[in-house]
Amino acid sequence: MLVNKANLTAVFITLKTTFNKAFEAAPSVWEKTTMKVPSGSSQNDYTWLSRFPKMIKWLGSKTVKVLKAFTYTVINDDYEATVEVDRNDIEDDNLGIYAPMAKEAGFSSKQLPDEIDAELKNDAFTNLCYDGQYFYDTDHSVAGASVSNKGTAALSAATKTLITASYGAARLAIMNFKDDDGRPLGLIPNLLEVPPALEATANMICKNPKLEDDKPNPYFGTAEVLVNPRLTSSTKWMLHVTNRPLKPFVYQERKAPVFVQQVNPDTEDVFMRKKFKFGSEARAAGGYGLWQLSYGSTGAA
Repeated sequence: MLVNKANLTAVFITLKTTFNKAFEAAPSVWEKTTMKVPSGSSQNDYTWLSRFPKMIKWLGSKTVKVLKAFTYTVINDDYEATVEVDRNDIEDDNLGIYAPMAKEAGFSSKQLPDEIDAELKNDAFTNLCYDGQYFYDTDHSVAGASVSNKGTAALSAATKTLITASYGAARLAIMNFKDDDGRPLGLIPNLLEVPPALEATANMICKNPKLEDDKPNPYFGTAEVLVNPRLTSSTKWMLHVTNRPLKPFVYQERKAPVFVQQVNPDTEDVFMRKKFKFGSEARAAGGYGLWQLSYGSTGAA
């Protein structure tokens, strides 16, 4: 193939089409627990999370929720996936080797939010959220009192005692959360997220009417199970509230993943190394939403 502008355009249109098809077809689960927040600059401020809005009776003047003295800013990062195309491969019509690379670039671009989301969850016991505490912590401050959304119990479906002490304790904690005025938030958890090592236990808890000891399962059907192979701990597990407009985690998107290419034959890289390039670029970041919408356990006890 002659390497000219028309042929280069055709080659990279084909690669872009392959990229886009793979992008659209790639699976993604991050939206189950994570809300997408658009970003219009290098960073977003999430101090507004301290104002958990709730309808109250209007008596006299309106009660305005005031921002608390928290600072929580999420800074966007740059992401890329880049592939080189040798000019000889274009001249020799040997472009089939690049189709799988274009597919993989599209696939990984679609799953960028999943990667960011998993990193948030893996670090949620040691990373700070909007109130200055770890996202999963024992001493979030609500109306001057310490409130916990963190446990240590191993997830278990062996007996009623063990399931109540693990999954049941997490469920009860979330449903007991209150706002700064002492009113119940009315939260009901609906998604149990686990690593592959806990898949069987999670399915037993949520999908089996009986426990391992063949006794009735009091929590049968109370949540959906999400098995996340990107979770790095084999013992940590999380219970989430995902049926509200706000979600426990944030995917902040400054620039959605987009196909990019360098196809000018007059560039120095082509002249010196005979290399063209294509790939994907994005700008995004992850952050923590409302800790009240999630409970995490280390599974260590």
